Amino acid sequence: MVSSDIKKNSRIQRLWERSTELSKSGKRNVYVDNAEFLVYHWSGHSAGFSPATGELALSDDERINLGDHNCRVDVGTPFPYLDEMPSRVNGFEYSATNWAEDYAFFLDHSPAEIYPDETIVGEFHWQLDEARRFVYPDEVVELGFDLRQMGAGGTSLAHTCPDLSIGLKKGWSGLLEEVLESKAKWEKYGNKKRYEYLRAQETVVQAIIRFTLRHAKRAEELAAVENDKEQQARYLQIAGNMEQLAKGAPKNFEQAVQWIQLFQVVERINGHGNGYGRLDQLLIGFYRKDIEDGILTKEKARDILAELYLKYGGNYFSFGGRDREGRDATNEVSWIGLEAYDMLGGYNHLGVMWHEDMDPEYYSYACDVVTRHGCGVPTLVNYDVMRDSELYSGYSEEDACNVTYSGCQWYCAAGAEYSDHDLNSFVLIAPMQRAMKLAEELHTETFEDFWDLYAQEVGKTAQAFTEFKNRVYKWQDRVWPEMVTTLCMKDTIQKGLDVTSIGGPHNAFTSVNVLGVPNVVDSMYAIKRVIFEEKRYTMKELNEAVRENWKDREVMRQIMLNQEKFGNDMDRVDAMYVRVARNIHDTLEEQRNIKGFHFRASLFQYMGHTYAGPILGATPDGRFAEEPIAHGCNPMHGRNQEGITATANSLLKVPFREYQGGSLQIELQPKFFDGKENRGAYIEHFSKAYMKKGGIQINFNVVDLEKLKKAVDDEKNPEYADIVVKVTGYSAHFVVMDHEFRKEFVERVNYESV
Repeated sequence: MVSSDIKKNSRIQRLWERSTELSKSGKRNVYVDNAEFLVYHWSGHSAGFSPATGELALSDDERINLGDHNCRVDVGTPFPYLDEMPSRVNGFEYSATNWAEDYAFFLDHSPAEIYPDETIVGEFHWQLDEARRFVYPDEVVELGFDLRQMGAGGTSLAHTCPDLSIGLKKGWSGLLEEVLESKAKWEKYGNKKRYEYLRAQETVVQAIIRFTLRHAKRAEELAAVENDKEQQARYLQIAGNMEQLAKGAPKNFEQAVQWIQLFQVVERINGHGNGYGRLDQLLIGFYRKDIEDGILTKEKARDILAELYLKYGGNYFSFGGRDREGRDATNEVSWIGLEAYDMLGGYNHLGVMWHEDMDPEYYSYACDVVTRHGCGVPTLVNYDVMRDSELYSGYSEEDACNVTYSGCQWYCAAGAEYSDHDLNSFVLIAPMQRAMKLAEELHTETFEDFWDLYAQEVGKTAQAFTEFKNRVYKWQDRVWPEMVTTLCMKDTIQKGLDVTSIGGPHNAFTSVNVLGVPNVVDSMYAIKRVIFEEKRYTMKELNEAVRENWKDREVMRQIMLNQEKFGNDMDRVDAMYVRVARNIHDTLEEQRNIKGFHFRASLFQYMGHTYAGPILGATPDGRFAEEPIAHGCNPMHGRNQEGITATANSLLKVPFREYQGGSLQIELQPKFFDGKENRGAYIEHFSKAYMKKGGIQINFNVVDLEKLKKAVDDEKNPEYADIVVKVTGYSAHFVVMDHEFRKEFVERVNYESV
């Protein structure tokens, strides 16, 4: 990594050291229950990510560590007031009221902590699912196990993007006033269900205001005993900011950033996963006013944003894009926000939304930052394709133009959707395997007849998946409402409905990650050529070979393996990619959820590919069962032999505007840039060319492969402690994440040259 010209002052340096140590020491780890959760996004245990403590927590030997991607700061102990939770004392039930009582108690008993050097405060040590049981009724769980046998699964928790401008404008007190007005309206109308929901929402907002005031009180207490005048002034400043935020809307830039941080804390206590929108658009009004009033400098604003990132670098914010009139939306905060990251480096999840009219100097700087820091920050995404994807699916122009990069590969119309992004998995290999068995039984003679069997089986899985998701949606707003998020969604409070409720958000499409697309493409192409055209083997022989993991059939495996492979810009096999992608797209789009919206295919799956091999077995593309499968829509490890441009051209043969994401993952070795004076210029030219052709997202890593290989089994070595990589759509310190993830990462194609 080449360091930035923007240097941290001593205070920011100390905050950076604390934040980095929390990550490297494992205090920010996020876990999943088992390999099945990674593959199917449903574990059959907890309904969400794996709780760190509590009755649903699993041991370290059972759960799998995704890496330091958690907002929660672990203190190594369970929630100390677990037995006093209202649902344990008064009885548990599936209802918004019961949930809200637990949430309020939980927040009231979560400490208000302030650390030296901070001006932006707020963090938490336990999530609500560590104290309140997050499981669905048996009718959902049983259906989930049945669905897993069909090759799919999913959950529903967060992974949307609230519109924080709503809260920044109204403040907590204004949001409470809106809740009370809507409650009175629905009481007048005689709608008991919506009235009860809003009464529960009132309980939640009042708890947040108390939490805010406790921070003000704590800051005053610290100031009273502080001898250092500079530190004392910071404590008093925090107290004043928190008092203002408890009684009204933020009045200045610093208070606006503090409000955003506090929102993240009180919302992520409920669950992991949301994005938070277009930071430059949210803050530009506050910034310009403070600059005009002479109470803020660019340098101070940069430090404030740096503090926001250091409180939790996993927050997905985006910069750039277009405004409602279609003009470039890049502004002063776009620059300052990127400069703040450039000053810090390392772990973060910012995105820059490129379009052809973007300030060219700003995009050049973004590409320079990606190249110098080498860990995939910022993610480069295509604003126009994201917006057009929303319009294609049926979003209004008003909602679609406020699209924002919000998570791994997904994007949201801020405040206007709840679409299960990154939470559902369709394992495309499973219906292919069933089709192969049917083809053997039916003595299928042509590839087109085999394709029809495959398409039929894809449809069966899609129908079973729809039934399961509709069962989840039937229960969701009673099992685990998302009340804090709901406060910053458009029209939900006025409707008296949770964002998870049927009829709550403007848009409620069901986004579906599709796992194994490149393996199915390579397999189907090899089957077409070897089994049906050349007739070298029968389907029975192929089924036996993959069932036995190619034992004693190495010649056959090599023949299947050495067919043309996706990712090399070869039209024949890429035509199969287009056909496979179109089939899953059309099949899912034909499904309807009980909220009235169709399903959307996403050509991505964040980490299931790592653990899927042994679960799914060998595949006809020549892959052994013990090998990982391909990540997202990227070629299988080692199969793209014709360079980056050929790989990009292969991916671009599908219209990404018709899908819900699909990132191009690129690992470059430092020697790639040997002899290149302006390293960022190559990234800039390549990414622009890719996105002008319709590409939607690029994740760039610049990593020393040999160093990473050594780090795989030497995670305690301090030499490797600071290595950060963009794993798939999220970032992590390399040696913190699960060993299997590290192994898979170094097996990817690392480009030394074009």
